[in-house]
Amino acid sequence: MRRTLALLALAGASMIALAFLIPLGIIVKETAHNRALSAAERQASALVPVLAITLDPHRLPHALASSGAQDRIAVHLPDGGTVGAVRAPASVVAAVSRRTRAETVETGAGYLLLRPVALDGGRTVVVEVFVPAEELTRGVAQAWGVLAGLAVVLVAGSVLVADRLGARVVRAARRLGRAAGALGSGDLSVRIRPEGPPELVTAGEAFNTMADRVVQLLAAEREMAADLSHRLRTPLAALRLSLGHLGPEAEQSRHSLARLEAEVDQIIAAARAPSRAPEAVSCDAAEVLRERLTFWSALAEDQQRPWDLIGADAPARVPVPAGELSAVVDALLGNVFRHTPEGTAFTVTLHQGSGTVGVLIADAGPGIPDPETALRRGASGAGSTGLGLDIARRLAQSSGGDLRIDSSSLGGARVQLWFRTEPRTHPPRTTRRLVGSRWSRRSTAS
Repeated sequence: MRRTLALLALAGASMIALAFLIPLGIIVKETAHNRALSAAERQASALVPVLAITLDPHRLPHALASSGAQDRIAVHLPDGGTVGAVRAPASVVAAVSRRTRAETVETGAGYLLLRPVALDGGRTVVVEVFVPAEELTRGVAQAWGVLAGLAVVLVAGSVLVADRLGARVVRAARRLGRAAGALGSGDLSVRIRPEGPPELVTAGEAFNTMADRVVQLLAAEREMAADLSHRLRTPLAALRLSLGHLGPEAEQSRHSLARLEAEVDQIIAAARAPSRAPEAVSCDAAEVLRERLTFWSALAEDQQRPWDLIGADAPARVPVPAGELSAVVDALLGNVFRHTPEGTAFTVTLHQGSGTVGVLIADAGPGIPDPETALRRGASGAGSTGLGLDIARRLAQSSGGDLRIDSSSLGGARVQLWFRTEPRTHPPRTTRRLVGSRWSRRSTAS
């Protein structure tokens, strides 16, 4: 590529140089020719005052010598006499004298300038000035040499600049190609510093953006794998609690379940990565809560856990996928069942405010001693994967909300999951609360 660019620069610069040098060379030659003839004209004009004063053949040689061209200037007198070095034929001189205008006659050795000078009495004197051929081309060869040297320098400089620019382009293109090959080989950390012409700079920036996006997508896939694996822990926890009531005959099943939980933990540990971007969807939080509490109610009845579902009688749209919200609710309720003793009461409250929807899960258990550590991804003080609260927090943050942990009125922990929604105005309404297996009415305000 560099060679091609250099050849293109050579061809282009050469054509431009020739396009200017040929006319310039002609102009230089014509300028030298005109300069020599102009000098001869000045020499002839310098004798006009002298000829107006005297035509004495004895005095004219001194005047010719003072003109600076003694051996090349002559005067043709009216009586046919001459003074100086005569070169023009008499017939040509006579013709010029009759026409009374200056003429230039070419000879084998140069040019003759014949200028007639009209005197009183109808007399005419012709001044002859010889211009040698070397005077007509004086300085032309040197000027042509300078122009040729300048052309060579310009062409060489153009080729050199084109080669340097080509090297820069080739270097940037090769670096981009190597980076693309490294990325294709699996090196996700490869990045380049964009350089070169604007097009390659844009391509380099696009490559870096693409590489960053690939890393983000792969991280999101790993995050999804970790989240999906963590979802398995909820049914596994329910299964373990169910197997706990079956006695010694279910020992083999409990052992197999323990192995399955260990495998799920390994998958979560291997797939742990930064969070993924949320999907631009929405769901009815009230419907999700009613569905999930229906699922968990059977286990709560077996463990004699009193529970309440408050505020879930009216639709409450939140900008998160229904599956994600179901998984988060299952994870939070699973934590209640797993980390609190049997018989511990809990409540689930759906709160709708101005531009926000909150899901509040409170229990009467021992609480969470260090909420800040509990919200740290992968950190757990109870032997779990430590992903449940972090998954819930990220889901809330995907809508512009957040997750908070504080103490509940039941004496245990309360997890507040807040989602940001479009601002709405809700009048006070009457809601129903589900207590155990019966419905009751409660007056609430949004």
